[in-house]
Amino acid sequence: MNVAGQFSSFAPVVDGPQTETLPIQQIRDLLVRQGRLIALVSVLAIVLGIVYIGITPSRYTAQADMVIDAKRVIWAQNELAAENHPIEDASVESEIETTKSERVALLVAQKLHLDTDPEFVGTGSALKSRILALLRLSPRAESMASSQELLRRAVGTLKYNLRVTRLGRSYVEQIAYTSLDPVKAARIANAFADGYIEDQIQAKFDATRRSSAWLENRISELRKQASDAYKAVQDFKSQNDIIIGADGKLASEIELDQLGVALAKARADTTQANAKLERIERVLTQRSSDENFDIPDPVVTDALNSPVITRLRQQFLDDQAKEAEWSAKYGADHQAARNLRADMAALKNSIWAEISRIAESYKSDLQIARSQEASIDARMTQVFQKSASTRQSQVRLRELETAANTYRGIYQNFLTRFTQSVQQQSFPSTEARIITPATPPSSRSSPKVGLTLAFAAMCGLGLGIALALARDQMNRQIHTRAQLENLLGTTCLAVLPAFKEKGLAADKHKRGAAEKRGSIAIRQITSAPPFSATAEALRYIKVAIDLNSSGSKVIGMVSSLPGEGKTTVAATFAASVAKNKARTLLIDADLRNPSMTQTLGYAGHPGILDMVSDNARFEEVLITDAEHKFDFLPASTRIKPANSSDILNSSQMKQLLKAAKSDYDYVIVDLPPILPIVDVRAVAHLFDAFVLVVEWGSTSKDEVLRAVATSPIVSERLLGAVLNKADEGALRRFEGYSEKNYSYYSNDKPSQAI
Repeated sequence: MNVAGQFSSFAPVVDGPQTETLPIQQIRDLLVRQGRLIALVSVLAIVLGIVYIGITPSRYTAQADMVIDAKRVIWAQNELAAENHPIEDASVESEIETTKSERVALLVAQKLHLDTDPEFVGTGSALKSRILALLRLSPRAESMASSQELLRRAVGTLKYNLRVTRLGRSYVEQIAYTSLDPVKAARIANAFADGYIEDQIQAKFDATRRSSAWLENRISELRKQASDAYKAVQDFKSQNDIIIGADGKLASEIELDQLGVALAKARADTTQANAKLERIERVLTQRSSDENFDIPDPVVTDALNSPVITRLRQQFLDDQAKEAEWSAKYGADHQAARNLRADMAALKNSIWAEISRIAESYKSDLQIARSQEASIDARMTQVFQKSASTRQSQVRLRELETAANTYRGIYQNFLTRFTQSVQQQSFPSTEARIITPATPPSSRSSPKVGLTLAFAAMCGLGLGIALALARDQMNRQIHTRAQLENLLGTTCLAVLPAFKEKGLAADKHKRGAAEKRGSIAIRQITSAPPFSATAEALRYIKVAIDLNSSGSKVIGMVSSLPGEGKTTVAATFAASVAKNKARTLLIDADLRNPSMTQTLGYAGHPGILDMVSDNARFEEVLITDAEHKFDFLPASTRIKPANSSDILNSSQMKQLLKAAKSDYDYVIVDLPPILPIVDVRAVAHLFDAFVLVVEWGSTSKDEVLRAVATSPIVSERLLGAVLNKADEGALRRFEGYSEKNYSYYSNDKPSQAI
């Protein structure tokens, strides 16, 4: 067997513990470690995807495009208005939900008689039927369902396979239906569009009919309210004697206006009559004596215009002219002259008498004018008082008239809307229409082979990664140097492989099997070529011991649990340094299980127990191994002492170790495991340093931490750790390195090793 080739990939760590690792490197290491699991899960997922494609029936999707109804009937306060408004997202979504509603689905199911179609009222899904058919099993017979139950099943299947979406921000919705039959899919998609249109028309018809009935009742109420309001106005007018003219004024206000004009005229007439009377009275005061033949000259209109006075005055003037002529001709005392003067006096008296009569008429006119003025004033006061009370009643009248006008306007408005509603009910319409009818699809919509396989691969990859993460997190065993170094905070000194030997499987439970395996492992490791990674790992342990600042010579080989290979590591290390001419002492201090003594073939030889209990000299029990070139102090195999810790902590052992420091270059002590036995904790102070051996992939992190924590001395003097029994291929996957990194110094190219 080529031992060098077997161990060539195991190399020592030349740097300290890595405290930081890039996330991409951690992901890479995880994928390398768990690659087989991820690949297996991915392959299984793809296989399941292929099985799904094989057993899933082909389905076809037909699509129809339809413009939705954008017309809305809006009720606003006291009027009903039909207007076109821009469609909002909420309105479009409402129409989409209406298209998918159970009412429309029920119309489609009844129209196409889908309650008798096995695809819609079957006992199970098509996938379930296909699986039962592949397994040659018949579906369980069900009791006869009622027509309503079959119709509900058909509606449920319709809604499950229907998809209605909005095309962008438009008013167009796309109706897609998936069925086993492409022709049936197209027919159902078109039926849903027609069903939506019919539902919209029927909904408008029902809404118009309900609104017409409501309007009719409301109109009757408004007619009665308007009539009552008008009657209340007329009754109030009659009760309060309110009369309104054509121009909207009260009769009292009109009469007040007329009385005001009449009163002003009466006052003017009174003033004029009084002025005339005063003037004529001033004229009368100017009346001269009878001997004065001067005639009066009143500046009075009626006197000037009186024909009597004018005639008398003209006659008087004529007589005066004659009297002057005759007096000049015949003398003033002539009888004719005196007769003329007598006639003139009579004429003068007649003129004054006429003026006095006119004055009396002026007095009468003044009295009449004053009486008329007083009468108008009294009537005006009476009308004004009546008008004040009428104005107060007019406020209430205005309210009644406003209410009557309001009821009349509402009644007329509702009457107009009722007429429009009746006309609309006779001809309902909708703006919804199909712009692209559905046609039978030429290719199936599901299952999509590429998409299904890609989805299965992605699911498998995701599930595999998730399982890998879970497995990696739950795995408490140590598989890499970095894990061991981060756990202990110290260096991983070496990684040693697990040996494989044919023929040991049959007797692995026998006592001699462990001894045989141990001797074979020691032989394989010690016979490794000097340029192999295994030999380099042993040399790294030696360098670590040599460079220790405490000058370590007494080295304790420990492990957390039995069977981790500390005995093999101790023996092979001792043989390695002894081969280099170093004085080496190997001590088997595992008194309860002296496996090293048995492995090296010194089972019957006296050892530590004889030296302590029987006071045998060190030289008597010391063995010089001719094959491995080191001195060996065995443990007694005849009995297993219960007080092994006392024996190891005895004065003889202390003197032995003290003397060995001066006589040997290396003192390697194979100690018992830490956790099951107390020996290491009892004798830890006797050793300069410790090397912890950890079994790869077997010892858990908790066990290692517990073992180191049992003794502060072990923790302080821990020189490093050795990862033992490592699997070459698994370690390569876990750490992600290649053996090419170390082949340059291997035995394969000796010329380059010089």
